[in-house]
Amino acid sequence: MLRSWRVKLKLLLATVTLAVLLSWLYLFVGSLEYGRFLLLPPCLGEQPSRDVEREALASRVRRVEEENQQLRLQLSQAQAEGSDGSPQWGASTEDGDPPRGERSNRTACPKQRTVHKCELLHVAIVCAGHNASRDVVTLVKSILFHRKNPLHFHFITDSVAHQILQTLFQSWMVPSVHVSFYNADDLKAGAWPRFAQSQPAARGAEGKGPEVSWIPNKHYSGIYGLMKLTLTKALPSNLSKVIVLDTDITFATDIAELWAVFGKFSDKQVIGLVENQSDWYLGNLWKNHKPWPALGRGFNTGVILLLLDRLRRLGWEQMWRLTAERELMSMFSTSLADQDIFNAVIKQNPALVYRLPCFWNVQLSDHTRSEQCYTEVSDLKVIHWNSPKKLRVKNKHVEFFRNLYLTFLEYDGNLLRRELFGCASLPSPPSNQLQQALEELDEDDPCYDFRRQHLTQHRVHLFFLQYEFLALPNPTDVTLVAQLSMDRLQMLEAICKHWAGPISLALYMSDAEAQQFLRYAQASEVLSTRRNVAYHIVYKEGQFYPINLLRNVALANTQTPYVFLTDIDFLPMYGLYDYLRNSIQQLELPQRKAALIVPAFETLHYRLTYPKSKAELLSMLDMGSLYTFRYHVWPKGHAPTDYAKWRTATVPYRVAWQPDFEPYVVVRRDCPKYDQRFVGFGWNKVSHIMELDAQEYELLVLPNAFMIHMPHAPSFDISKFRLSAGYRGCLQTLREEFHQDLSRRYGAAALKYLTAERSL
Repeated sequence: MLRSWRVKLKLLLATVTLAVLLSWLYLFVGSLEYGRFLLLPPCLGEQPSRDVEREALASRVRRVEEENQQLRLQLSQAQAEGSDGSPQWGASTEDGDPPRGERSNRTACPKQRTVHKCELLHVAIVCAGHNASRDVVTLVKSILFHRKNPLHFHFITDSVAHQILQTLFQSWMVPSVHVSFYNADDLKAGAWPRFAQSQPAARGAEGKGPEVSWIPNKHYSGIYGLMKLTLTKALPSNLSKVIVLDTDITFATDIAELWAVFGKFSDKQVIGLVENQSDWYLGNLWKNHKPWPALGRGFNTGVILLLLDRLRRLGWEQMWRLTAERELMSMFSTSLADQDIFNAVIKQNPALVYRLPCFWNVQLSDHTRSEQCYTEVSDLKVIHWNSPKKLRVKNKHVEFFRNLYLTFLEYDGNLLRRELFGCASLPSPPSNQLQQALEELDEDDPCYDFRRQHLTQHRVHLFFLQYEFLALPNPTDVTLVAQLSMDRLQMLEAICKHWAGPISLALYMSDAEAQQFLRYAQASEVLSTRRNVAYHIVYKEGQFYPINLLRNVALANTQTPYVFLTDIDFLPMYGLYDYLRNSIQQLELPQRKAALIVPAFETLHYRLTYPKSKAELLSMLDMGSLYTFRYHVWPKGHAPTDYAKWRTATVPYRVAWQPDFEPYVVVRRDCPKYDQRFVGFGWNKVSHIMELDAQEYELLVLPNAFMIHMPHAPSFDISKFRLSAGYRGCLQTLREEFHQDLSRRYGAAALKYLTAERSL
């Protein structure tokens, strides 16, 4: 009996020891879970507070204490009953309380549908004009930086933004990114949208659709601020859901997290929105302030989740239109564009809206409650610069937000051309052709770097600043065409003072330099007032200056019938723009194939009193303050102009092509393109003039026109040319290949160029 009691006592002590160890382990695991919960980002769609976290931990501690009390009670009962041999073993649990193993595996995050690794996410953005086209790039960069999924951007654009963004995305060539465009002018006018050729699946028959042009709108976004109302009809009918964003948004997280919130919608919810963080819809901002009706504080439409299929079934078009018509009878106009109408609809139908946590749209306008949306940097998801002041908005943490925005603003977009591993890329014939051409290159070729540069796909942002397109160009109008990099920026103001006509410039810059240029141009009294200067950014990539690519970009985006092909270091004579237009008309250039040569001169002085006439120029030439261009280092380049004859000429005269001739000319806009194999220094203009001659252009020297080259430091490429025998050898190889291509295109007529080359 005594032995049996001792065995039972040992078993009881072992049980108590095990219970204590389990309790300690439970506390330890609980603390780890709590620590991990603090380290990991909050659950999608929720932001647990610190009070909730502390309460959860306290609850765990209380449960463990209760279990310890039960174990101590069992121990005392066992000791009391040990003498009669009827001990009771085991710990009881409350009804409905799951086993401890299950309890320890619980998660504080509610179950929700996750986003598949390769699921295609759809994003819609309304974008119109030059400024919005520039702003939206920063938004796209922030999305691409964080994304792990394929993306399909749907842009509702005017013709300006369409041209800019289509060129940008085609040249950007980001893997697993597809882009479609929809004509905003059709939507506001009341026709079905005309879809871009790149989106055949989305095209539909022409027909009448919803109009927004009838809605009076005071918002600075204008008519385009109402376009989001039309997305159920504008977007393809087979598209079931989409994230809609304003252009002044910056993402600080993966957009897939926002996409996953669709899985939390109830059966009746169709629109996901963040509550408005200002007091606008409360109607107390000033005396007699009367906003549109809204539910509570209302909702901000900078970030919207739309279940398009459900909206279509609900008759969304009729719903918002009837609401707008009714409210406009008393409101007369919208103040916040589509946001007023969305809120009026939700006021009538509260069940339609899913309330997004406010960190999905932290609104940085003055006097908002945005600071309540975050306590840590990791809380931030989406930043919305929804004030007209933009980066100058008042906010306690605006410096941090501004730095985050500037990071993406100046971020090298080339770094975002990364593949999504494990996801098949969307088919892209241009990308496939480029990849094949790169694979065919011989890396052992001494000129590999030159050939690789020729195949480099540069991102191109056309019309970086405001530009007023010509409705009906004059038949003799002419555009000055040039290219430059950051070190020639100081020439822009001087050229604009000398040339009153349209200008097309290609600027070779990094993303950060493009923003420096933007600030420079906006601060310049001369440049900021010009609306006929087109700036096209070609983003830096590779080790050589792609001079002929830049020229082709500037040339391709002119509007006038004629172009003046020059370099940024030259100042044209005062009045040259009018003189060229008169010469084009007098020489009947539209009826003949001719290139008008503008004689080139140079000065070695950084400060120059610019000659006001040909007579003054000849006087300065005689005094030695001016020279014929490059007479002392490269006379062959301009000697065929025949400066001696020019001194006394009063009418245009014809000159013959000669080897290495590279004058600056006025030609029709449809002239041959520059050969882009020539990068860096050497033969980039020579090859172009040679092809003009091969196409039988007349070379006519203008007797009363001139331009003067201003001194500058040598370029990096000319230094490489002078110092590297390999560089010069590759240039010779490219020249020979160009001659062979010329012979194939023009046959026997091109033999004279090869003969002339060999005789040198």
